[in-house]
Amino acid sequence: MRSNLYKTALLENVIPFWSKNSIDKDFGGYFSCLTREGKVYDTDKFVWLQGRQAWMYSYLYNNLAQNEQWLEIAKNGIDFLCKHGMDENGNFYFSLTREGEPLISPYNIFSDCFATMAFGQYAKATGDKQIEELARKTYYNILERRNNPKGKYEKSTGNRALRNFSLPMILSNLVLELESVLPEEEVNRRIDDSVTEVMDIFLQEDGLIYENLNPNGSFSDSFEGRLINPGHGIEAMWFMMDIAERKNDRKLLDKAIQVVLNTLEFGWDKEYGGIFYFLDVKGYPPQQLEWDQKLWWVHLEALVALAKAYSLTGDQKNWDWYKKVHDYAWTRFSDKENGEWFGYLNRQGEPHLTLKGGKWKGCFHVPRAMYQCWKAFQQIESNAPTSK
Repeated sequence: MRSNLYKTALLENVIPFWSKNSIDKDFGGYFSCLTREGKVYDTDKFVWLQGRQAWMYSYLYNNLAQNEQWLEIAKNGIDFLCKHGMDENGNFYFSLTREGEPLISPYNIFSDCFATMAFGQYAKATGDKQIEELARKTYYNILERRNNPKGKYEKSTGNRALRNFSLPMILSNLVLELESVLPEEEVNRRIDDSVTEVMDIFLQEDGLIYENLNPNGSFSDSFEGRLINPGHGIEAMWFMMDIAERKNDRKLLDKAIQVVLNTLEFGWDKEYGGIFYFLDVKGYPPQQLEWDQKLWWVHLEALVALAKAYSLTGDQKNWDWYKKVHDYAWTRFSDKENGEWFGYLNRQGEPHLTLKGGKWKGCFHVPRAMYQCWKAFQQIESNAPTSK
């Protein structure tokens, strides 16, 4: 049964890898810079990865089993974030030393987003009212900063002001993560605003999600404006599927699934297989030199989106694409010898770097996808006399 593949990978491979290798028992928090075998090769701590890992273990505790080891690992990150993660205004730094001294200022609002997710899940697991209040406070601070997230750290002059997709995408998921700590009216309002922004503004007439738009939602014929990030578009669509399922909105569900299929058609490398990291919507050379690499999280988000799409519709197109992405991803990213997944492949599908974690890759996309696909296939298998 396909659900067992993901269950086994999560519980016997991925989570044990991080539990064994990433916990800093001396100073708190987590090491994310791990070699292929799990050896720590750098001790700097990136705040958004601290939040992501604390969220992951709290989420598993809340949704899978009340495993006290998972809760203790989550607490290790929560305590570190509370003690070292914020400046005097409650904004979260980007990176810290192993001991918790700030290295890079709080220019990146995504550190705040993932810290908030962690606080919300941990408060749900423990009933800790102080952490619950910190989750709310940080959430509202994010909303206050959302129109100028970098604040004084913004490098652009403002002569080409653009709306970026990343924060609206994350907010559409973040508000669901914080449902237990936010007022119901705030949750519903933010859900509606997120659906409008993602599906009516950033989703363009060609059926693709654009990464940057002019402030009025129109196309900007520039490097930034032509940028398509297939992984972001696909990840956002499974957030939209979750919202559609919650609202019993079949129109939104079908629209989100179609965007996934559009994005895969556009972003699939027809020569070597796999999904490109970045593309220019007009076919020009992208500004990002890593545009043709194949990244772990892009393929994992596609697996989640397609598994959910198939479980909710039974549509053969979703199953055909799922098998295509599955065969590519499990063959090339999964490290059968040492556990976990490689993060970065070259265009030909060979490991570009063999690290298991670093500045951008931590304990998040792989275990989250394993859990989401496991649960989607449980649903698929329970509805079908025979599984595919």
